Amino acid sequence: MRVITAVREAEPRDSAVREVGRVRRSAGVSGASMRGARVSGASVSGTSARDARVARGANVRCGAEAGFTLLEILVVIVILGLLIGLVAPAALRQLGGAKISIAHQSIERLSSVLDLYRLDVGGYPNTQQGLTALVTPPAGIGNWNGPYLKGTGVPLDPWNHPFVYRAPSTRQGYDYDLCSAGPNAQDNASTEAGRICN
Repeated sequence: MRVITAVREAEPRDSAVREVGRVRRSAGVSGASMRGARVSGASVSGTSARDARVARGANVRCGAEAGFTLLEILVVIVILGLLIGLVAPAALRQLGGAKISIAHQSIERLSSVLDLYRLDVGGYPNTQQGLTALVTPPAGIGNWNGPYLKGTGVPLDPWNHPFVYRAPSTRQGYDYDLCSAGPNAQDNASTEAGRICN
């Protein structure tokens, strides 16, 4: 019975010594330093060998879990697609509303400039003279004190269409019509639907 017990006690010690030898070879530790460690009272036991194996296994696991799996990346892409699908239409609606607001402000600004023109000349430019009368003096006008607009030309509406100007106005109670053709404008400005006017 004592022989079997001695063999069982020797097995873990032998495997621990083999493990230490393997660790020593991989780490480049010399035999003299290991003998010095034994002399100073440090002994290699089965638990330290197990600790070394566990630590080595943990390092391998950490390295394998460091990246993202394909499934995780696909889930993130799907979530981002859903968010963009929900947010983009609302953002585009806001952009359309902002352009309409800019068109109203531009018409108000041009109306103020037309009022200055009327104070100097005595009347608004007619349909034939148009808004270019604010930039270049029309023929036969003596009191023109312009240019009334900065830049070389008449500004365009937010959709890059020219403003539609008519004087006298076709609407009752207005001296002139100053309109933007709006977001759904075609090149012909004859349609009244969708216009933004003074």
